[in-house]
Amino acid sequence: MKRKKIRMAIAEDHQTVIDGLLSLLHKHEYFKAVIITTNPQELLRQMACTPVDILFADIIMLYRNGHELANRVKELFPRVKMVALFEKGQNNVVNAMIEEGTIAGYVLKSTDKHTITKALENMIEQIYTNDKTLQEMPNPTVRLRKVPAETIHLTGRELEVIRLIEQEFSNKQIAERLFISERTVETHRKNIFRKTKTNSVIGLIKYAYVNKLVAIR
Repeated sequence: MKRKKIRMAIAEDHQTVIDGLLSLLHKHEYFKAVIITTNPQELLRQMACTPVDILFADIIMLYRNGHELANRVKELFPRVKMVALFEKGQNNVVNAMIEEGTIAGYVLKSTDKHTITKALENMIEQIYTNDKTLQEMPNPTVRLRKVPAETIHLTGRELEVIRLIEQEFSNKQIAERLFISERTVETHRKNIFRKTKTNSVIGLIKYAYVNKLVAIR
Protein backbone atom coordinates (compact mmCIF):
# COMPACT_ATOMS: atom_id res chain seq x y z
CA MET A 1 0.00 0.00 0.00
CA LYS A 2 1.32 3.41 -0.94
CA ARG A 3 2.28 5.54 2.04
CA LYS A 4 0.68 8.89 2.65
CA LYS A 5 2.76 12.04 2.53
CA ILE A 6 4.02 13.22 5.90
CA ARG A 7 2.78 16.80 6.08
CA MET A 8 5.21 19.31 7.58
CA ALA A 9 4.73 22.83 8.90
CA ILE A 10 7.78 25.10 9.29
CA ALA A 11 7.61 28.11 11.64
CA GLU A 12 10.94 29.92 11.57
CA ASP A 13 12.06 33.55 11.29
CA HIS A 14 15.35 32.87 9.46
CA GLN A 15 14.94 32.33 5.73
CA THR A 16 18.24 30.44 5.46
CA VAL A 17 16.96 27.81 7.91
CA ILE A 18 13.69 27.54 5.98
CA ASP A 19 15.55 27.17 2.69
CA GLY A 20 17.79 24.48 4.17
CA LEU A 21 14.84 22.43 5.44
CA LEU A 22 12.96 22.80 2.15
CA SER A 23 15.96 21.59 0.17
CA LEU A 24 16.03 18.45 2.31
CA LEU A 25 12.29 17.85 2.21
CA HIS A 26 12.19 18.15 -1.56
CA LYS A 27 14.51 15.14 -1.83
CA HIS A 28 12.13 12.85 0.09
CA GLU A 29 9.01 11.50 -1.56
CA TYR A 30 7.25 10.94 1.77
CA PHE A 31 7.65 14.47 3.15
CA LYS A 32 5.80 17.56 2.02
CA ALA A 33 6.00 21.10 3.43
CA VAL A 34 2.41 22.35 3.48
CA ILE A 35 2.84 25.41 5.73
CA ILE A 36 5.76 27.85 5.89
CA THR A 37 5.50 30.96 8.03
CA THR A 38 7.39 33.38 10.27
CA ASN A 39 4.27 34.46 12.20
CA PRO A 40 2.94 32.42 15.17
CA GLN A 41 -0.63 33.63 14.74
CA GLU A 42 -0.52 32.92 11.02
CA LEU A 43 0.75 29.43 11.82
CA LEU A 44 -2.28 28.64 13.98
CA ARG A 45 -4.64 30.06 11.37
CA GLN A 46 -3.11 27.97 8.59
CA MET A 47 -3.01 24.82 10.72
CA ALA A 48 -6.75 25.20 11.30
CA CYS A 49 -7.23 24.94 7.53
CA THR A 50 -4.39 22.60 6.52
CA PRO A 51 -3.77 19.22 8.24
CA VAL A 52 -0.23 18.85 9.60
CA ASP A 53 1.60 15.83 11.04
CA ILE A 54 4.87 17.43 12.22
CA LEU A 55 5.65 21.02 13.14
CA PHE A 56 9.26 22.21 12.87
CA ALA A 57 9.37 25.45 14.88
CA ASP A 58 11.98 27.86 16.22
CA ILE A 59 12.43 27.20 19.94
CA ILE A 60 12.08 30.89 20.82
CA MET A 61 8.80 31.05 18.91
CA LEU A 62 7.50 28.04 20.87
CA TYR A 63 8.88 29.31 24.18
CA ARG A 64 7.89 32.98 24.03
CA ASN A 65 5.40 34.08 26.69
CA GLY A 66 5.57 30.92 28.74
CA HIS A 67 5.34 28.33 25.93
CA GLU A 68 2.22 30.08 24.64
CA LEU A 69 2.52 28.84 21.05
CA ALA A 70 3.53 25.31 22.05
CA ASN A 71 0.60 25.11 24.47
CA ARG A 72 -1.84 26.40 21.85
CA VAL A 73 -0.66 23.83 19.32
CA LYS A 74 -1.04 21.04 21.89
CA GLU A 75 -4.51 22.29 22.82
CA LEU A 76 -5.83 22.79 19.29
CA PHE A 77 -3.91 20.08 17.43
CA PRO A 78 -3.03 17.30 19.92
CA ARG A 79 -1.96 14.85 17.17
CA VAL A 80 0.72 17.19 15.80
CA LYS A 81 4.28 16.37 16.88
CA MET A 82 6.50 19.41 17.52
CA VAL A 83 10.21 19.38 16.71
CA ALA A 84 12.14 22.37 18.08
CA LEU A 85 14.76 24.13 15.95
CA PHE A 86 17.35 25.64 18.25
CA GLU A 87 20.73 27.35 18.26
CA LYS A 88 23.76 26.94 20.48
CA GLY A 89 23.16 28.61 23.82
CA GLN A 90 19.48 27.55 23.94
CA ASN A 91 20.12 24.13 25.49
CA ASN A 92 18.44 24.86 28.82
CA VAL A 93 15.03 25.63 27.37
CA VAL A 94 15.23 22.62 25.02
CA ASN A 95 15.88 20.34 27.99
CA ALA A 96 13.06 21.97 29.97
CA MET A 97 10.58 21.41 27.13
CA ILE A 98 11.72 17.78 26.77
CA GLU A 99 11.20 17.17 30.50
CA GLU A 100 7.74 18.76 30.32
CA GLY A 101 6.82 16.63 27.31
CA THR A 102 6.15 19.75 25.25
CA ILE A 103 8.23 18.74 22.23
CA ALA A 104 8.75 15.37 20.56
CA GLY A 105 12.23 16.14 19.27
CA TYR A 106 14.82 18.79 18.56
CA VAL A 107 17.23 19.74 15.78
CA LEU A 108 20.21 22.06 16.11
CA LYS A 109 19.97 24.63 13.30
CA SER A 110 23.64 24.24 12.46
CA THR A 111 23.38 20.43 12.21
CA ASP A 112 24.83 19.12 8.98
CA LYS A 113 22.45 18.05 6.23
CA HIS A 114 23.45 14.39 6.46
CA THR A 115 22.41 14.18 10.13
CA ILE A 116 19.08 15.91 9.52
CA THR A 117 18.44 13.67 6.52
CA LYS A 118 19.05 10.58 8.66
CA ALA A 119 16.62 11.89 11.30
CA LEU A 120 13.97 12.50 8.64
CA GLU A 121 14.44 9.04 7.21
CA ASN A 122 14.06 7.49 10.67
CA MET A 123 10.77 9.35 11.09
CA ILE A 124 9.25 7.75 7.99
CA GLU A 125 8.83 4.30 9.53
CA GLN A 126 7.93 5.76 12.92
CA ILE A 127 5.07 7.86 11.57
CA TYR A 128 3.45 5.88 8.78
CA THR A 129 4.15 2.15 9.05
CA ASN A 130 0.37 1.92 8.56
CA ASP A 131 -2.73 4.08 8.97
CA LYS A 132 -2.60 4.28 12.78
CA THR A 133 -2.88 7.73 14.32
CA LEU A 134 0.12 9.83 15.19
CA GLN A 135 -0.76 9.46 18.86
CA GLU A 136 0.76 5.97 18.61
CA MET A 137 3.96 7.25 17.00
CA PRO A 138 7.18 6.65 18.94
CA ASN A 139 9.21 9.74 19.75
CA PRO A 140 11.63 10.79 16.98
CA THR A 141 15.14 9.47 17.49
CA VAL A 142 16.44 13.02 17.83
CA ARG A 143 14.91 13.08 21.32
CA LEU A 144 16.61 10.02 22.77
CA ARG A 145 19.12 12.12 24.72
CA LYS A 146 18.90 15.53 26.29
CA VAL A 147 21.10 18.28 24.91
CA PRO A 148 24.21 18.71 27.08
CA ALA A 149 23.81 21.87 29.15
CA GLU A 150 26.28 24.64 28.44
CA THR A 151 28.03 26.29 31.37
CA ILE A 152 28.55 30.02 30.97
CA HIS A 153 29.84 32.06 33.88
CA LEU A 154 28.41 35.57 33.94
CA THR A 155 29.36 37.90 36.77
CA GLY A 156 26.79 39.72 38.86
CA ARG A 157 27.73 42.98 37.16
CA GLU A 158 27.35 41.44 33.72
CA LEU A 159 23.86 40.22 34.65
CA GLU A 160 22.96 43.75 35.75
CA VAL A 161 24.16 45.10 32.38
CA ILE A 162 22.14 42.48 30.48
CA ARG A 163 18.96 43.41 32.35
CA LEU A 164 19.47 47.09 31.64
CA ILE A 165 20.18 46.37 27.95
CA GLU A 166 16.90 44.43 27.82
CA GLN A 167 15.18 47.56 29.17
CA GLU A 168 16.69 49.53 26.24
CA PHE A 169 19.12 51.56 28.37
CA SER A 170 21.96 53.19 26.44
CA ASN A 171 25.60 52.78 27.49
CA LYS A 172 25.47 56.24 29.06
CA GLN A 173 22.31 55.43 31.00
CA ILE A 174 23.76 52.10 32.18
CA ALA A 175 26.93 53.88 33.32
CA GLU A 176 24.88 56.41 35.29
CA ARG A 177 22.68 53.73 36.84
CA LEU A 178 25.62 51.55 37.92
CA PHE A 179 28.01 54.42 38.76
CA ILE A 180 30.66 53.23 36.33
CA SER A 181 32.22 54.74 33.21
CA GLU A 182 30.83 54.26 29.70
CA ARG A 183 34.11 52.62 28.75
CA THR A 184 33.58 50.03 31.50
CA VAL A 185 30.06 49.42 30.23
CA GLU A 186 31.45 48.81 26.74
CA THR A 187 33.96 46.33 28.16
CA HIS A 188 31.14 44.50 29.96
CA ARG A 189 29.12 44.36 26.72
CA LYS A 190 32.04 42.88 24.78
CA ASN A 191 32.60 40.24 27.46
CA ILE A 192 28.89 39.42 27.56
CA PHE A 193 28.66 38.96 23.78
CA ARG A 194 31.78 36.76 23.86
CA LYS A 195 30.54 34.56 26.71
CA THR A 196 27.03 34.13 25.33
CA LYS A 197 28.27 33.69 21.73
CA THR A 198 25.87 36.39 20.52
CA ASN A 199 26.74 39.30 18.25
CA SER A 200 23.71 41.59 18.45
CA VAL A 201 21.40 43.04 21.08
CA ILE A 202 18.48 41.03 19.67
CA GLY A 203 20.49 37.83 19.90
CA LEU A 204 21.57 38.67 23.45
CA ILE A 205 17.98 39.36 24.55
CA LYS A 206 16.85 36.05 23.03
CA TYR A 207 19.62 34.32 24.96
CA ALA A 208 18.58 36.10 28.16
CA TYR A 209 14.93 35.05 27.72
CA VAL A 210 15.79 31.43 26.96
CA ASN A 211 18.12 31.14 29.96
CA LYS A 212 15.76 33.09 32.21
CA LEU A 213 18.26 35.83 32.96
CA VAL A 214 15.43 38.34 32.57
CA ALA A 215 11.67 37.97 32.85
CA ILE A 216 9.65 37.82 29.62
CA ARG A 217 7.26 40.75 29.69
